Amino acid sequence: MAFQPIVDVAKRRIVYYEALVRGPNGESAGSILARVTDDLMYRFDQQCRIKAIELASELGMQERLSINFLPNAVYEPEACIQSTLETSKRVGWPIERLNFEITETEKVKNRDHMRVIIDSYRAMGFTTSLDDFGNGYANLDLLTDLHPDTLKIDRELVMGCNSDTRRQAILKSVVTLAEQLNIKLVAEGVETREESRCLLAMGLPVQQGFYFARPHLEALAEIDDALYD
Repeated sequence: MAFQPIVDVAKRRIVYYEALVRGPNGESAGSILARVTDDLMYRFDQQCRIKAIELASELGMQERLSINFLPNAVYEPEACIQSTLETSKRVGWPIERLNFEITETEKVKNRDHMRVIIDSYRAMGFTTSLDDFGNGYANLDLLTDLHPDTLKIDRELVMGCNSDTRRQAILKSVVTLAEQLNIKLVAEGVETREESRCLLAMGLPVQQGFYFARPHLEALAEIDDALYD
């Protein structure tokens, strides 16, 4: 697993670390997931959760931990979460510091199932995020059925926003929508200071991207204070 920080630029601090699947030599998540067959998906998903929590604890992480999960690997939320709860108890990780990011929404045919997962996790004390919002299938219509705690705005909307008035108009609309729906926002894929400053000015202080730090394999990145200025 690798960890990438999610920062609050306004508060000048790291608020989350996202756990990302990597191979033993740093191979990408895509190359690893390509080897996971459908019959192994549930076990793989469970082991990733366990590994992320164990590593976060070993590294002394004090921030919230965000873990990706595949909705199709969760057949029944309360049953599937048991190994996560057991691991959290064993290493002393507070469950209120766990967030689950929903990925690969384009492969979820049953939105009712995804809604049950989100509602069940909230009842158990976890928070949830919808990843890649604004790109592909992770679009506006999902919010008619789903009530995540956070939307992660895709890089496609963030890229060059400082000089693109159309992207700025869309982002401002997303900020207004999120406020009305009581949903938090994270801007993903921030790669330049100009993008970061523009996002902050539009009401998007919580950001993630290579501008702040690349994912660190089995380590926690620190943020240079100058990056907040």
